[in-house]
Amino acid sequence: MKIMLDAGHGYQTKGKQTVDGMKEYEFNRAVAYFAKQILMKFQEVKVFFPHTDDRDVPLKRRTYIANKLNVDLYVSIHANAYGDGKSWNDANGIETYIHPSRPKEAEELAKLIQRKLVTFTGRKDRGVKTADFHVLRETKMTAVLCECGFMTNQEEAKLLKTEEYQMKCAQAIAQAIIEYYQLTTISYPPVKKPLYKVQVGAFYIKESAEKLAEKLQKQGYKTWIVEK
Repeated sequence: MKIMLDAGHGYQTKGKQTVDGMKEYEFNRAVAYFAKQILMKFQEVKVFFPHTDDRDVPLKRRTYIANKLNVDLYVSIHANAYGDGKSWNDANGIETYIHPSRPKEAEELAKLIQRKLVTFTGRKDRGVKTADFHVLRETKMTAVLCECGFMTNQEEAKLLKTEEYQMKCAQAIAQAIIEYYQLTTISYPPVKKPLYKVQVGAFYIKESAEKLAEKLQKQGYKTWIVEK
């Protein structure tokens, strides 16, 4: 399964930040990275990023990459905002978006992601909604967009900055994908522990070897006599 995890916006995107200056992209990229680490532990899963730290990648470029790679799932990760973004307000909670065409798979997955995000974070459930966002409209595969908290809410902005909260969001998104697509963990063959042996004597007469073996056994050692 090929999955595209899209960290929305970029370091240079104007206006997309908390009131006290944290860039939204910092949160988005962290969640995408943590989610990838979880998903890569599953069989036949490949995870791609359409974003980069070097520059802001346009939306058209992001959806072009996803369509070109023919990925099976596109998840766009965001933090929300309300008002002019210059002052704190009471808007809070988590919401997940799909395109108004409401494809069945996208709707089912979005509901599961929304439920997991609310459970993992304990934040307000604002529900699954529809929107004509570019990344939902122009992608040819199942696509959802997650808003993981409000940058304009002082309490949630503080959470968005923490690795603990970022990990919770990543785990929620990854777990929803794992459950919905019934992914299987990678199984590795058991590693055989090496066995080391020490030779403590070499004799031409077998009785001499047997005497030494008996002496060692009395001291608690397991012994073997090998004929060569």
